[in-house]
Formats: sequence, C-alpha cells, structure tokens
Amino acid sequence: MNLSLSSILRIVGITLIVIAMAMIPSLIVSFIYDDSAIYIPFLMTMLAACAAGFLLVKSCHRETLNLKIRDGFLIVSLCWFISAALGAVPFVVTDSIPHFADAFFESCSGFTTTGATVLAKPELLPKGILFWRSFTHWIGGMGILIFAIALMPSLGISGQNIAVSEAPGPSLDKITPKMSDTAKSLYTIYLLFTIAETIMLMAGGMSLYDSLITTFGSVGTGGLSNYSDSMGHFDSTYLRMVVTGFMFLCGVNFNLYYLSAKHGIKVLLKDSEFRVYFLIFAISSLFIFAMLMISGQYESSGSALSDSVFQVSSILTTTGFITADYETWPIVCQVVLLFLMFVGGCSSSTGGGLKVIRIMVLFKLIKRGISTRLHPNVVESVKLDGENITNDTASAIVSHAFLYVIMVFVGAFIISFENADLITCFSSVITCIGNVGPGLGAVGPVDNFGVLSDLSLYTLSVYMLAGRLELYTLFIVLTPRFWNPNR
Repeated sequence: MNLSLSSILRIVGITLIVIAMAMIPSLIVSFIYDDSAIYIPFLMTMLAACAAGFLLVKSCHRETLNLKIRDGFLIVSLCWFISAALGAVPFVVTDSIPHFADAFFESCSGFTTTGATVLAKPELLPKGILFWRSFTHWIGGMGILIFAIALMPSLGISGQNIAVSEAPGPSLDKITPKMSDTAKSLYTIYLLFTIAETIMLMAGGMSLYDSLITTFGSVGTGGLSNYSDSMGHFDSTYLRMVVTGFMFLCGVNFNLYYLSAKHGIKVLLKDSEFRVYFLIFAISSLFIFAMLMISGQYESSGSALSDSVFQVSSILTTTGFITADYETWPIVCQVVLLFLMFVGGCSSSTGGGLKVIRIMVLFKLIKRGISTRLHPNVVESVKLDGENITNDTASAIVSHAFLYVIMVFVGAFIISFENADLITCFSSVITCIGNVGPGLGAVGPVDNFGVLSDLSLYTLSVYMLAGRLELYTLFIVLTPRFWNPNR
C-alpha cells in the first residue's frame, strides 16, 4: 500500500495523548463542583488514553514525517474518528450517556462543531461532563485550523482549506513564509476571540462557567448548550447580541483577520466572499424580521429583530444556538433558514455547510452557462477577486456540490426507515452534513436526536464527520483505489 504505517501510528498516538490531556480542564471543573461520581471514571479514561498513546509513540520509530497523499488522507480520517470515539468514553463510563450510540453521536457533534444533541435535559448532567461536552467544540474548532494549515499541505495541496485550490483568495501559503508561523497567527486570533467573548459575557452577568460554555459553542461555531432552551435561557438582549457578533465573526475566513491586522481593514472589506457573506446575513435577517412582524407573532419589534438576527447568524455560521422555536415562524422563514443551512460560513472559518465561496462560484457558472447559450461564440471566463477560475477548479466545485446533494438524499433514505416524516428525514441529514445542529420536524430547535435509532445515529455521526472533512477526505479512504498503489 506504500503507507508510512510507523508515521501514521505515531500521529494517532499523539492524538490520543492530546485528547486525554484536553480532558484535564473538565476534571478540574468536576473537582470544583464536587462531582465526586465522575472523578475516577474521568481519570481512568485519561490514563488509559495516555498509556495507549505513549505505547504507540514509543513503539513507532521516529522518522521525518514526509507524508504522501495516502498517508495524509488516512491520518485525517483516523484521527477524527478516534477523537470522536475517545470523546464518547467519558459520557459512557460516568453513566451520563450510558448508551454508546448516543454517546458517540454526542461526541461527534462536539468535535465536528455540529451542536446536535440526544439530550432532552442537558442541565441534569454533572458540570464536568457538560464542560467536556462543550470543550470538544473548542477543540474541534482548533482542529479545523489544524486541518487547514498542517494536514492539507502534507497532501501536497496548498490554499484555503475549504476551496482547497478550488478557488482563488487569501491562501495559507500567501500569509507567512512558514506554515508554523501561520498556525501560531491563527491560533492567536482564535484564543483572542475566546478570551474577549468570555470577558464580555461575564460583564453581562453570566457566570464564568456559563460564559466559557457559551464561548466554546460560539467561537467554535458548535452550539451545544448546558441548558435545554439554549441561549433562550438567558433573558438578556446584551448577551444575545454578544453571541450573535462572535458567531458572525467566527464564520469569516480567519486568514482575513491576519491579513487585515497586517495591511488594514480594507483587505477584509474588499474580499468578495466576505461581502457576499455579509449580504446574505443582512438580507436574511431583515427578511425574516419583516415576515415575523407581518405575521403578528411578535408584539415587540425589538424582540423580533433580536431573534431574527440571532437565528440567522446561528444557522448561517452553522453554530446552532437557539433563542426561539423557529418552527412556529411562518413557513417562508423556515425555508430561508433551510437555505442558510446549505450555504454555511466562509472558507477557512470554523463554520460548516457548502461554504459561501462555493455558492458564489456555482452562481457564476450558472450565469456563464446562460450567457454562453445566448452568445455561443463569446468566450467568458469566471473570475473571483480578479482571478480566473480554471476548468479544473470549476469541475471540482460542481462535483463537490453534486456529491453533497447526493449524500443528502442517500442519508434521508436511510433515516426514512424510522418512518419519520419527510421534513425530519431531510433536515436531520442536512443539519448534520452541514454541521449546523438543530433541524426541523422531530429534530427541531426544541426537540433532540434521541428519538432516532442506533442505525440513524451512527449514520448521522458519519455524516457529521464527512461534512467536517469536506466529504472527499473521508470517503477517499473507503475506495478500493486508495488501498491499491498501482492504480
């Protein structure tokens, strides 16, 4: 197979150690809140993971990690699956979520920053477990950046992690000469957002614990809350606006923040993807606000505006926090939100979905198709930020979108064996593959995924991982050609 097994196993071992170490803050929280029932199970999980990790690291001889394409794809897939599986163990061993299918789904939802849950009353769980559940968002958000700046270049591919050389823009190799410097810059931005939001939420009256949980969910665009009514639990316009702002900011291409700090805010404002992202956000918010006022569901225009802006930001950035049961809103508002689930955030952000940059290119290709039929002899190129999009790039984007749609239908077919309604079948798949969180129907904003069978939960777990890894990364490993070096 020509795979560097020693290097692969070594990285898997390092991953086990990193995830185990990431459980330390949750263990500390357990001590602070005297959750004595979960001390030992949590500690044993950490020790077992560390032992397995050290064993793999020590048994595999150290060598230069000159990873090939096959190595990179396998490492990415293995590390994400192992992280999700290991992340589920604390839920099971502490008896917080005793059934493994439920626990694995919850862990996948955390690490992939999806925010879907099987829990009807999360507030009943121990504080340490809830902290771990939300901390996986923050780890997952960091993991997306790692995927962008470390793993994708090892595959011989440079550029934005979402477009992956599919579209021009501020690519990683244009930011700093060294990839490690780029990593530090993006991590610094991520940490600054985390610290800033935590402080601002505490200034609004939130406890440190709730502030951290909420920050992990919004900065990582995850959305898991420690309350069943999500952000609706906090009756504060200030707190909601703070979360709205940070969800929006973390749905933006992180590379642009670095470039803006270095060359001025004009870099951000001139970026075509950001401008379209902002327009989608603004137009959708105003449209839903208008529909809510026309429908008469809100007596206060302030409340209607607050809820519409919050939910648009939450769904567009694929965060998934909730302030209102949007299933009671006019159908046209729900259709808009469903569209936003498909769109998602910007490239190189922690958001999910198809990504704004792909949607832009698809519309430009449609426009060119119409123009070509009207003027067959005219050669019209598709451009983005002044750069031509090659035929290979266009083909890659179209094929990705087509695969995305096909997977939605396949997933809905599998979920349909639950005898669920059509809305539930499709929205559950769309929200998981797009890493959004709440859907519509039986998995709507005030419901949960606990009503689904093990088969459906495992299916949706795979969809969450596939969506977070841009589809191809995961499924390439499952193809016979991947395992045959001669093909």
